[in-house]
Amino acid sequence: MRKFVYFLGIFSVFLCAIKGEAAVKKPPEGFEKSVIYQILLPSFTQEGTLNKAAEMLPYIKSLGVNIVYLCPIAEHDDHADLKFWSQRQKASRTNNPKNPYRIKDYFKVEADYGTPSDVKNFVEKAHGLGLKVIFDLVYYHCGPGAVFLKDNPDFVMRNPDGSFYTGEWCFPRLNFKNEKLRQYLISNMEHYVKEYGADGFRTDVGAMVPPDFWEEAYGSLIKLNPKLIMIEESERPSALEKVYDAIYEVMWQRRTIEVFHGKKPASILRERWENFSRGLPNGGKVLRAMENHDFANGPFRKRCELRFGYRGMDAVMVMNFTLDGIPFIYSGNEFADDAPMTIFSNRRHGRYFVEWANMLTEQGKRRMDLVKELIKLRQDPVFNSGETKWIDNDKPDTVLSYSRAMGGESALIVINAGDSAEKTEVAFDAGDFNEILSFGTKFHAVGGKSVFEMEPKGFAVLKGSK
Repeated sequence: MRKFVYFLGIFSVFLCAIKGEAAVKKPPEGFEKSVIYQILLPSFTQEGTLNKAAEMLPYIKSLGVNIVYLCPIAEHDDHADLKFWSQRQKASRTNNPKNPYRIKDYFKVEADYGTPSDVKNFVEKAHGLGLKVIFDLVYYHCGPGAVFLKDNPDFVMRNPDGSFYTGEWCFPRLNFKNEKLRQYLISNMEHYVKEYGADGFRTDVGAMVPPDFWEEAYGSLIKLNPKLIMIEESERPSALEKVYDAIYEVMWQRRTIEVFHGKKPASILRERWENFSRGLPNGGKVLRAMENHDFANGPFRKRCELRFGYRGMDAVMVMNFTLDGIPFIYSGNEFADDAPMTIFSNRRHGRYFVEWANMLTEQGKRRMDLVKELIKLRQDPVFNSGETKWIDNDKPDTVLSYSRAMGGESALIVINAGDSAEKTEVAFDAGDFNEILSFGTKFHAVGGKSVFEMEPKGFAVLKGSK
């Protein structure tokens, strides 16, 4: 999935390492404290509408979240020719011609979701609760039935015979050599800010779009909203220098699945963090996600709750919230939702929805309490801005240990990613530290080190002065 984006990211890390440390774009004030909640409208509620999702905003606010991210709301292309369907769309077996990431009209709201007035209502209600709203932009490709093609056939790339030049997912690629297209898309972004009050954007496979386009667009947008939030779906560190406030860390998700599923040693997570962070501009942020609309996309792909158990996902959430970066919740993660999911489902096709009844289960209640505690932790400068340092332990194949430090305060986080109980010695004296969050863990300090006895998927978050 998105292999090309991954390799672009690796190449960009390499370039950053050659260039040396780069300056990071200054993010909006308070961005480091953010927690993002993603909504895929057709599966979020059985109605799949903006108005029903708006009714859920007080619930989202109650978690402590401060940013809501909506998957694309622009009109989806319903072209029925299978040669313009992605492999995942065909494999979903929903027989749904619509794909949220194959756009027909960038300026029109998908009718299944509602109207422009419904978008305004959603954003106004979110703002009234103190929530920011970011919208998903899909500018790498469009649908074969895109409305602008009649009058502007050169808005897309063409083969020598005049047919569509298609990209990674079988959709026509947009032609960024066309200045008129570029201005059209910038006006679309301005439309979201002016008409709907957008607080920012997540740009789908942003590294596949020329960087100078994003720089030009951002220069126009900040005149409308100087506090605009920009997130690029890429592993391109250079994106953080001029336009973006955060990028993705796709391989972090993949490596986490491998580790907590018992397929790889825990040490590969430390290795991945150290290698990727080395290429980031100083202060650069990455999203710490476990699932999203891609990773939870099935319905034949197991949810993480089922891959390594509810306790395993608890431990993963602790890790992603206590490391540096911006925590990310895919709707349902906060109550251990394990229902099958696909982006090609809606109330007429497939009918895969968030299973809200999971909130009433033992694991759902426990996860909800845990997530609320983790979001509270994010308000502490130690966890949202503190320096991250990996700490050695004598069970590196199964145990993760690292610290966060800010001023005179520090936190130690120890997580058993394995399926067996572990007793491990960590090279950190936590004798005077207080336990603020834990499961299945006992510890004591001895000889300048700390010894942890941990149940499978056990974790401990300790805090003190050091």
